Amino acid sequence: MPHPKSEPRAVAIPASRLSRLVQLGGLASRIAGDMAAQGARQLVQGQRPRISDLLLTPANARRVADQLAQMRGAAMKVGQLMSMDAGDVLPPELAQIMARLRAEAHHMPAPQLKKVLTAAWGLDWLRRFQKFDVRPIAAASIGQVHRAQTRDGRDLAIKVQYPGVRRSIDSDVDNVAALMRMSGLVPKGVDVAPMLAEAKRQLHEEADYLREGRCLAEFGTLLADAPGFVVPRLHGDLTTADVLAMDYVQGVPVEDLADAPQKERDRVLTLLIGLLFREMFEFRLMQTDPNFANYRYEAASGKVILLDFGATRAFPESFAELYRRLLRAGLAGDLETVRAAAGEIGFLADDTPPQLEAEMMAMFQLVLSPLREEGPYDFGASDLVGRMRDAGIAMQDDAEHFRIPQIDALFLQRKFGGIFLLASRLKARVDLRAVIGPYL
Repeated sequence: MPHPKSEPRAVAIPASRLSRLVQLGGLASRIAGDMAAQGARQLVQGQRPRISDLLLTPANARRVADQLAQMRGAAMKVGQLMSMDAGDVLPPELAQIMARLRAEAHHMPAPQLKKVLTAAWGLDWLRRFQKFDVRPIAAASIGQVHRAQTRDGRDLAIKVQYPGVRRSIDSDVDNVAALMRMSGLVPKGVDVAPMLAEAKRQLHEEADYLREGRCLAEFGTLLADAPGFVVPRLHGDLTTADVLAMDYVQGVPVEDLADAPQKERDRVLTLLIGLLFREMFEFRLMQTDPNFANYRYEAASGKVILLDFGATRAFPESFAELYRRLLRAGLAGDLETVRAAAGEIGFLADDTPPQLEAEMMAMFQLVLSPLREEGPYDFGASDLVGRMRDAGIAMQDDAEHFRIPQIDALFLQRKFGGIFLLASRLKARVDLRAVIGPYL
């Protein structure tokens, strides 16, 4: 039976490291207790329980989703990333629960909000506004967004960071990583330390709203010649490390296009996929967060509104060129060059077992197959995600030989995956060869 949908509500964010550690520690204890009980039941029934199966139960997924939604910050961000493939990789009942993390963050109570704004703008901050809506129009993992009108006539969306987020990033990532290790989901031979270090660095950048403001302004400049997009204008006089002020732009969630005419869905996804390759090969600067909430649709103009530039990442020219070589070779069927590029990126190594290498190469062939399609690729009719899931399961026996590729590759694959899932959700048809051709 599906968990009933709860209304987001005002819940104070635990701001100290100790209080957050206690909450995650309590969560781990409850999950461990449930796993022990489930495992004992299976043993009595003559079954051999697997740790990952005991962890990934609806009850445990609900506990994790509820706890992370209350904590917010880096802990919730990690949970959101885990849920991005909801419905395609996770079992449906678990996907439904974890997907709540992308849509149902609770918001700060008014006194806590007032304290943050007073620290950012001073005691008399309210005098600068004709109207400030205390109830947020959106709440996410690191901050919540309010609509406000200034006395000089500006209509603004103001993102306010939850207190204690920056201080808790390192401990949150370490604690969530400990939960994953306990679950047995991380193969013993895989060194996740570089990934955790990069996750912390990235989250510290996302929590710096001055940096995000600069990225917002830069993308506004880069896309000034792109009539299909709207990038809200930054308002620097009201922006601090904890508060980001930008134009309020009216739009609907991009997922609402599911009922739009096929032609419009195709056009919007062609725009977004074209932007992805432009970010990679022309700007070498990419907004890497694949959350669908970062895209909205302006119905009157048909433009795509781009939001949330906290996860903006610059790619070295050498890395972009390496992927250009990989894509060219994939389109040409040049498997030797694909193998060499995959090795340079870090997916394969000299000691990779032949069976695992063959399976990885088959996976690359799957990933590149949409680009080889003549004419529009029908994302709605594609079974690619399921086939990749099956291929991934088949490789689990060689998990101890997996290698973590370059960190840039992980962020890029994350963005590719998010756009693919959005295109599949909207059943878009896009001529991918025509989109990518100018960049190769």
